[in-house]
Amino acid sequence: MGVKNRAAGVTSGRLLAGCYVSNIEFMIAYLDGKLAYKDPTLAIMDVQGVGYEVKISLATYSKLPGEGEKAKIYTYQHIKEDGQALYGFLDPNEKVLFMHLISVSGIGPGTGIVMVSSMSVGEIREAIVNENVRAIQSIKGVGPKTAQRVILELKDKLRKDELLAKAGVDTVPLARQHNTQRAEALQALVTLGFARNAAEKTLDQIQQKHGKELSVEELIKFALKSH
Repeated sequence: MGVKNRAAGVTSGRLLAGCYVSNIEFMIAYLDGKLAYKDPTLAIMDVQGVGYEVKISLATYSKLPGEGEKAKIYTYQHIKEDGQALYGFLDPNEKVLFMHLISVSGIGPGTGIVMVSSMSVGEIREAIVNENVRAIQSIKGVGPKTAQRVILELKDKLRKDELLAKAGVDTVPLARQHNTQRAEALQALVTLGFARNAAEKTLDQIQQKHGKELSVEELIKFALKSH
């Protein structure tokens, strides 16, 4: 199966990793192969002879198998003007929480990975739901205003996830869909000439006003109308 990277103009002969394809860019959703190397912050995955460097959390590092063994890592591909980076998680729930965290204005992937490395998924969720600003603020790189913003923007969302989970509804695919739509819209806006920071701020404002259920096309249209 060929996967075409429209932005770079490169066509690969085979599907090397789990990807979804948009009309802008292909995004790597997971890597399934052999673990070539690991340390507390980094893993290198060998997928059909191609080595992927992935930034990982401490929780993922502690659960990874030995080097040379098979592993599957769920990834978030961060694309910016001067490069790309992959962030990886063994537990899809950790990836979902990471995606929630970086959806908050002022929290980038670097801070997000520090947050999920400093506290467990359960501890972070509990701190947010219980509005424990001090616990969130105790994480390196997170100041009082950012901690308050995390709680303000995520507490209702995480409480809803808890209710759905108790009702037997799997929230991982729902969160993945919403974050995928935002990522596609963000990449499209950057391609259309938006500065990345401005595009992120615009999407934040649109989702706060209109909700997280908007399609990629709707997100882009609202963004274009706002400028």
